[in-house]
Parts: sequence; C-alpha cells; structure tokens
Amino acid sequence: MTNFVVTDDPLNNPKNAVGGGRNKRRLADFFMQNKMPVDYHNTDVLRRFMSPEGKILPGRRSGLTSANQRKVMKAIKRARIIGILPYVNVEY
Repeated sequence: MTNFVVTDDPLNNPKNAVGGGRNKRRLADFFMQNKMPVDYHNTDVLRRFMSPEGKILPGRRSGLTSANQRKVMKAIKRARIIGILPYVNVEY
C-alpha cells in the first residue's frame, strides 16, 4: 500500500537483543529518508512500532530517537481513539 524503504529492520536485528549492540544506529532518519510525516492515518508504519499484542514498543527496542518515539506514541494513541488501531490484539 505505502512504498517506503526499510534498510534495517530494528526489531529483527540480533544486535538489539538484551546486552548486544551498544552503538546501534537510531532510526532518526526513518521518517526523513522516506519523506513521510508521523501521521495517525498511516497505520502500516505505526504497526511496525507495536508488538503483536498491540502494545507500543519502547524506544530502546524500536530504535527511534526520543523525539520520534514521542511522535509515534501520540500518533498510535490518536489512531486508537478514533478506531483505526486496536487497543489490544486479541485473537481467539
């Protein structure tokens, strides 16, 4: 649906495990590189920063800078309020 470049997925990188990769690169340029703003309408990108249960991933796991982490957090919360994203992902 949306075309954006993913160079290194921080969630599947083995260096992001506990205690590994002290000098990892942050995703500060993720939104700048793809020329997209952090917007609550863009659910494909926001789901990338959520766990399978629907929780917002912490900045140390998602690899975002603190400023972008706050923007993503607000966008996810706005999308939840208007009903675009679920609060929890319950699959029976």
